[in-house]
Amino acid sequence: MKRFEPNHIRNIGTFGHGGEGKTSLVEAILFNTGENTRLGKVDDGSSLMDFEPEEIHRKISISASLAHFEWDKHRFYLIDTPGYANFIAEAKASMRVVDGAVIVVGGNSEVKVQTETVWGYANEFQVPRVLYVSKMDTERADFLKVVEDVKKRFPSQPAVPVQFPIGGEKNFRGVVDLIEKKAYFYREDGSGQFELKEVPSELKEEVDRLREKMIEAVVEMDDQLMEKYLESAEISTEEILQCLRKGTMERRLVPAVCGSSTRNIGTQPLLDLMIRCFPSPQEKGAAQGKNVKTGEVVSREPKEDGPLSAFIFKTIADPFAGKLSLFRIYSGSINADSTVYNSKKDVKERIGQIFLLEGKKQKPVGFASVGDIVAVAKLKETTTGDTFSDEKNPVIFGETKLPLPMISYALTPKSKGDEEKIAASLARIHEEDPTIMVGRDEQTGEILLSGVGQTHVEVIVEKLKRKFGVEVNLSTPKVPYKETIRGSKQGIIYRHKKQTGGRGQFAEVHLDISSLPRSGGFEFENGLVGMNVPRNFVPAVEKGIAEAMQSGVLAGFPVVDVKVRFYDGKSHEVDSSEMAFKLAAIMCFKKGVQEANPVLLEPVMKVEVTAPDENIGDVIGDLNSRRGRVLKVDVKGNYQMIQANVPMSEMLKYAPDLNSKTGGRGTFTMEFSHYEEVPAQLAEKVIAQAKKDKEKEKES
Repeated sequence: MKRFEPNHIRNIGTFGHGGEGKTSLVEAILFNTGENTRLGKVDDGSSLMDFEPEEIHRKISISASLAHFEWDKHRFYLIDTPGYANFIAEAKASMRVVDGAVIVVGGNSEVKVQTETVWGYANEFQVPRVLYVSKMDTERADFLKVVEDVKKRFPSQPAVPVQFPIGGEKNFRGVVDLIEKKAYFYREDGSGQFELKEVPSELKEEVDRLREKMIEAVVEMDDQLMEKYLESAEISTEEILQCLRKGTMERRLVPAVCGSSTRNIGTQPLLDLMIRCFPSPQEKGAAQGKNVKTGEVVSREPKEDGPLSAFIFKTIADPFAGKLSLFRIYSGSINADSTVYNSKKDVKERIGQIFLLEGKKQKPVGFASVGDIVAVAKLKETTTGDTFSDEKNPVIFGETKLPLPMISYALTPKSKGDEEKIAASLARIHEEDPTIMVGRDEQTGEILLSGVGQTHVEVIVEKLKRKFGVEVNLSTPKVPYKETIRGSKQGIIYRHKKQTGGRGQFAEVHLDISSLPRSGGFEFENGLVGMNVPRNFVPAVEKGIAEAMQSGVLAGFPVVDVKVRFYDGKSHEVDSSEMAFKLAAIMCFKKGVQEANPVLLEPVMKVEVTAPDENIGDVIGDLNSRRGRVLKVDVKGNYQMIQANVPMSEMLKYAPDLNSKTGGRGTFTMEFSHYEEVPAQLAEKVIAQAKKDKEKEKES
């Protein structure tokens, strides 16, 4: 592989809402830089970057894909990221390791939800950005309208046009470079070839106006140039470029350009702009991590001869090729066929071959250094979020906080005996997608799969089938109701007597039953004083009560928050046994619960909803309609965060409803809080449904 010095490397990513043309832009870049012999297209499944069957079928990006190319003596590492909410975690993980972000917005569109989200990620990781207005050949495409919308949404980093389109909609045929006042006229054959000409006369007035506004914006980046400009002196092209670069790298402005990726118009000027305005790994500066032993903040300068530091930001799980670990090197270097130290796991890993990735293609290289984004296969211990470092000078980079799952489904295998296979396969998928959560509900016994959204869960199910040959059914999870008692009952007596010829069964149990405070669990008291019951039968009585508590008298749900006192009974020297006392205890307990005012309990969740100001009334009203209690509302920029307690049964299908009410801009988290009594009218319905379900189970 040709070696590039760090100052000739650019690490970039494409980000934006789904469907705005990010992958099409990447395909045009790969074609124009000679990495692909034809212009790949998402719609016909020929895209290099969207290569997974799930992506080809849906015609959307689901996973972040890597590519590399050379342009004007520079090496680019490029990450193409998904833009739909269900897969936006891939964009955040990628933003963490790039030095420049191309924010893509359709020319016939506006700033949508996930564009806001990725813009926030760029702020979080302090990543400079360029605005690329795509689809300029489509109906109602309007470059300046999109730029104004971006400026309105993100006023602290205003978008500054550095290009202007030539023609519009079907007649779009090129761009004017406002910096050098050159016009790029493109061929209509999709070859990407163009001619440089003078600015068309009909555009000169608008181009001059926009150029003047651009100069006004960029000279603000330099006090001396501002003075020069105010004195009406001419600002040179070189000075404009210096200020534009400074403003972009300091994240004080965002250069705005345009094009049509599917017609291959505007790609080359964008590539030139990325070299001019995005920092190299050296210019990006030192990476901050923590000392493994002391926890103190330490820096890693981007030097090849420095100690190794690299961050693993993505894992690809493949049942045939094995696991691929993708990482960015911040300092030092790695050779193929060597050993590296994983400072987070405190283990050494054997590195075999090092790969450059281009979609699913892997190009082996023998060496990787500062700024390189590469992959290695079949590491045993390393997972996403780990750090490679020098063993004698270890450092750990912080993990990326990814979006939490918002929706859960119960999984059941279509083939009997596949449960273990499901668990193993989901563990492999979790390696490549940390945003899924897999668990088992102890009470219901269901395998639960949680994801960011419904499409996310559906894609996981498709991957289970394609990659691991496991087919499952999805269903709404069962609510883990419980039962308890409101009152107490003393002197409950039950005699178990059975005579079948020969040795019989005899046991008599006397119990007191009372309720405990919520979350009190189960208390058993041995209150025997006489010798009516031998003490060796006491454990059998306690065991019988514990078993009886697994299935309550109302609907068969577990019984909780109960105290039982075993104070007397009767025994027979021949017919009494542990089994007899256990059976007597079970029946005595059920009899007592029936007479102590049994009630149904439901799990209540602690819910935090973040929604835009304009939707907050609808969101609170909806939570109230779900029997929720709003506890607190906090302002968070243009959003508000609501804390509430809501019954779990009302939250099972909340995610799509929240999306609908907030236009996809609302998010929520949910965790178990406590149990509360179910209102009587609802309890009747739950009990009736539970009995129906049991009858069906018996029939099947």
